[in-house]
Amino acid sequence: MAEATESSIQIQATPESILNVIADLPHYPEWSQGIKSAEVLESAGDRPIRARFALDAGIIKDVYELRYTWNDLTSVTWTLVQADVLSAMDGSYELALAEDGSTQVRYRLTVDLRMPMLGMLKRKAEQVIIDTALKGLKMRVETHGSHSG
Repeated sequence: MAEATESSIQIQATPESILNVIADLPHYPEWSQGIKSAEVLESAGDRPIRARFALDAGIIKDVYELRYTWNDLTSVTWTLVQADVLSAMDGSYELALAEDGSTQVRYRLTVDLRMPMLGMLKRKAEQVIIDTALKGLKMRVETHGSHSG
């Protein structure tokens, strides 16, 4: 298994508010760069369990399915179910409430492709995905809160 790339960010919101935005998959195209569409295929309550995404991240274009595991208000993990170009898209958000009331969000991601790619380029791509996702998540949570639609 490839080594994961990770990064973190402080968001001025509760873990619950942040997880509500993360769980609102159909709105990902509004704030997550490269995601062109997101469709929940299966859910448990208000949490998606399986979803299909259309990705257009420059050199990588794919339609893929992820399976999610939600752990209360502390984390969410996902793993790739199927894709054409991607052979791995496994990751997690881990949330920890800070003393000042903000939340530390750590994002881990492992991406692999069916086509060969230099390890250095793959890690750079993972870092770009993580950085843009964390910035987008922070902006979405802090400007829209946890309300959907």
